[in-house]
Amino acid sequence: MDLKNKKILVTGAAGFIGSHLVDALVEENQVIGYDNLSSGKRELVEHLKDKDDFELVVADVLDKERLSKEMERCDMVFHLAANPDVKVGAEDTFVHLEQNIIATYNVLDTMRENDVDEIVFTSSSTVYGETEVIPTPEDLGPLEPISLYGSSKLGCEALISSFCHTFDMRSVSFRFANVVGPRSTHGVTYDFVQKLEDDPNSLEILGSPPGTTKSYFYITDCIEGMLFGTRNAENRVEYFNLGSEDYINVRRIADIVCEEMDLEDVEYDWTGGSDGDKGGWKGDVKTMLLSLEKIKDLGWSPKYGSSESIAKTVRSLINDT
Repeated sequence: MDLKNKKILVTGAAGFIGSHLVDALVEENQVIGYDNLSSGKRELVEHLKDKDDFELVVADVLDKERLSKEMERCDMVFHLAANPDVKVGAEDTFVHLEQNIIATYNVLDTMRENDVDEIVFTSSSTVYGETEVIPTPEDLGPLEPISLYGSSKLGCEALISSFCHTFDMRSVSFRFANVVGPRSTHGVTYDFVQKLEDDPNSLEILGSPPGTTKSYFYITDCIEGMLFGTRNAENRVEYFNLGSEDYINVRRIADIVCEEMDLEDVEYDWTGGSDGDKGGWKGDVKTMLLSLEKIKDLGWSPKYGSSESIAKTVRSLINDT
């Protein structure tokens, strides 16, 4: 897919990943950011307000009529809008169906109605569930997500595939590891910094020691990987894993956060996991490391590992406060 001189609709444009993506896309394209600001923040794109090639539309992708009106002006979509809270699915079984699957259907159907035929979708490593194949490749199957969030992302991928084959569209879906960096508004690193700013002597940690073991992926690597994968996608329906090439556990994350905040002798207060395991909640994947061989074979690899990504993120969060 070409990424130059396009009119691009970016849903979720005022979110953590979306705002960084818009920064990159607007250099060579006209971008309409579309966000209901439920988890996104206007201030994350405020620096673009005077750019002629960027416009922020405050609206919901569940408003199909408004979405269609904006889609008329575009020839490509980056669809990032979603409810990002994995934990909430254990309490509200409808939220990910509505805000992820139905929202994605609305995007696809308004694309069909307006003859827009290219979509880039931000999926998740959670589509794989708990797997013994580590690092996990894109062609693993069958996929068995263990959270409603993961199942909603997998459902979105299926909808995208069916629309592409039925209506002659093209798609690229990126299955992310845990993305961290400046402007982040949730996640374990963000939570630890917030908790330690409130109480520098103790840190509540969900789960049992040493916690889950996962890959953490810096935002600049994420955006570069997305742009590279989009430009180099070969198939009508393409999938790429994106992440770092290593993984670390939650205890190590806590140690890094404390080191970067110059805190010593912090007491770690582990809550105990769901069903007594090391995960923090129902649906929390215990071990995640993605295989990057597919995109590496095309010529791209991340610059940062998990530990450095966490440390850089802590420094950015401290400097923002």
